Amino acid sequence: MGVPSHTVENGSVLVDSGQSRLRELGYKQELKRDLSVFSNFAFSFSIISVLTGITTLYNTGLTFGGPISLVYGWFIAGGFTMFVGLSMAEICSSYPTSGGLYYWSARLAGRNWAPFASWFTGWFNIVGQWAVTTSVDFSLAQLIQVIILLSTGVVLLMILIPSVATERASAKFVFTHFNTDNGEGINSKVYIFVLGLLMSQYTLTGYDASAHMTEETKNADKNGPKGIISAIGISIIFGWGYLLGITFAVTDIPYLLSEDNDAGGYAIAEIFYLAFKNRYGSGVGGIICLGVIAIAIFFCGMSSVTSNSRMVYAFSRDGAMPLSSLWHKVNKQEVPINAVWLSAFISFCMALTSLGSLVAFQAMVSIATIGLYIAYALPIFFRVSLGRKSFVPGPFNLGRYGVVVGWIAVLWVATISVLFSLPVAYPVTSETLNYTPVAVGGLLFITVSWWIVSARHWFTGPITNI
Repeated sequence: MGVPSHTVENGSVLVDSGQSRLRELGYKQELKRDLSVFSNFAFSFSIISVLTGITTLYNTGLTFGGPISLVYGWFIAGGFTMFVGLSMAEICSSYPTSGGLYYWSARLAGRNWAPFASWFTGWFNIVGQWAVTTSVDFSLAQLIQVIILLSTGVVLLMILIPSVATERASAKFVFTHFNTDNGEGINSKVYIFVLGLLMSQYTLTGYDASAHMTEETKNADKNGPKGIISAIGISIIFGWGYLLGITFAVTDIPYLLSEDNDAGGYAIAEIFYLAFKNRYGSGVGGIICLGVIAIAIFFCGMSSVTSNSRMVYAFSRDGAMPLSSLWHKVNKQEVPINAVWLSAFISFCMALTSLGSLVAFQAMVSIATIGLYIAYALPIFFRVSLGRKSFVPGPFNLGRYGVVVGWIAVLWVATISVLFSLPVAYPVTSETLNYTPVAVGGLLFITVSWWIVSARHWFTGPITNI
């Protein structure tokens, strides 16, 4: 398929193709455009943060299937995530704006559906991001330091922990053992394996950041897609290495998951602690390793807020948020500072609800995983259905395979949305209920109700400012 170029030449001056394309889409350049392809990739890579996701939900993978779910489930989730990423990258190349997903839905859903498609996608995207974010905005120099730190941290831990451990699992255990002793009344191996996938899929989210940073990325119609794909691919490789390193230090699954151990049932913390305690007589080294992960979690939050603030900026620019005129203001440094503080504040408030409440934490995980993936899937669905004939590809495109890859991505999101809504323990009680349908259903109800009662009367979709 022929590829229309978005790079334009004005006399002897080469104009940035991303900035030129942004103007074609009807927006003036307000944010500072100085990010390279590496910087764009870095935002998504920092938010995916394999140290954060795997560490947070390692217990889930260990409980439901153990090594088999961890080692092979990672590649299954990673492979289908790449289909989602490829489809998003193709659309990003055609529409490189900070609005990202909601803007894509508006352009691809057709004139009649554009306002509602944009509204629905935008709110699922923005709330999903709030569910995984905390902290403040990034500078370019800080971002480079973070990438070095995160990469070093993953490599350090995947080598250090199994090396320090005095007892290590065999290769047969790591690659063939399937844990069915979950204590949750679930005996079906297929069901157990599916539940174990949640850890992998939860980790592999947040790569829409590369799309939200395109108005600040040089040649964004090319580099934005590269950022999305490379962040997913490199995260899959680093994540698998980290999983292998940690799992080789697993020798007693029931003890690691027991609330009576030194870490109160937090498996990775106990693995780190025992590795150093058994070799050196003290678990301080393990606590320091947890400190490395804590830093990674902090930086993941910082990148998330930066990306989320650009979404708030773009959504407000199009009048979709209360007090929109306030949130899309840009300061002298060409940063949407009000949007940054709003994102940090709401994320902080959402995080507070999770303190001491397992139900609230599960709701945040549900929205961060399923809510975000619904937002990812909607523009892809519109691209392969309503917008199939009208879609004009950018410099990066999948050619004749675009529709096939798109449908695989949409079907995968539909599948995990159902699977991750299933009960995770039997019998089902208020304490064991899977709150994913409640959390995502609640967001759906609020978004649609707001549209019917009010927004449909005044929100018309993206508004050009040129």
